[in-house]
Amino acid sequence: MSAQLKEVMKSKGSAKGLAKGPVKGRVSDAEWQTRVDLAACYRLVAHYRMTDLIYTHISARVPGPEHHFLINAYGLMFDEITASALVKIDLDGNILEDETGLGVNQAGFVIHSAVHKAREDLQCVIHTHSSAGIAVSAQADGLLNISQHSMRYHKRIAYHDYEGIALDLDEQSRLQANLGKHSAMILRNHGLLACGVDVPDAWDNIYYLERACQAQIAAQSGGGKLAICSDAVAEKVATQFARPGRPSAGKQWVASLRLLDKLDPSYKT
Repeated sequence: MSAQLKEVMKSKGSAKGLAKGPVKGRVSDAEWQTRVDLAACYRLVAHYRMTDLIYTHISARVPGPEHHFLINAYGLMFDEITASALVKIDLDGNILEDETGLGVNQAGFVIHSAVHKAREDLQCVIHTHSSAGIAVSAQADGLLNISQHSMRYHKRIAYHDYEGIALDLDEQSRLQANLGKHSAMILRNHGLLACGVDVPDAWDNIYYLERACQAQIAAQSGGGKLAICSDAVAEKVATQFARPGRPSAGKQWVASLRLLDKLDPSYKT
């Protein structure tokens, strides 16, 4: 954590009467682990250049029966996020823990609380505005069966039409209906949404969805005729990725944490 961020957290938290000792000492071990995992996810999204300054968001449900979730403080860059700096809110948007005093992005609350309300099986939600993701979201045909990465999502991705900046609570019902049973969604003319049963699963989901979009834009930019795989082949690929006990599942998260620990382990603080 940078000295500047420490000072912001100290001054803002004290001003709001929220500074009551270190966050780690005030939360359960399970919540702290979720905070560390979520902070790591923010750093990974920053490292792989999926950020849009301070304007996108990643959330994770806090373990327990209360239906609280963690999200970024509104004003921090993703490479500044730490476990302690995450804001804890409830499904109505009430702030329960905010060491920074910065509050949360309203659009982030609307989108993330919509998913957390409707899908208790999805513990983590990632929303991005990457160039490739926005570009594919603006294409009428959506994600095409032109790469192994994209075929992972064959008939397993939802679409939600753009309604403007997501500030209105009444959009939540449509977000929920469009997402349905899926764990990935393209927000048309807007960006990407990927979810998971935990933080590592959601990271895996957004990483490959982003890569699929990058591959599509790169292939289209070449100007040649695209080789579109059949639905049968795409379904085979999607089924292979979804098979229970897939040996690679989880390994990439452990490897990603090793990368972060070499670059900057302050996400754990």
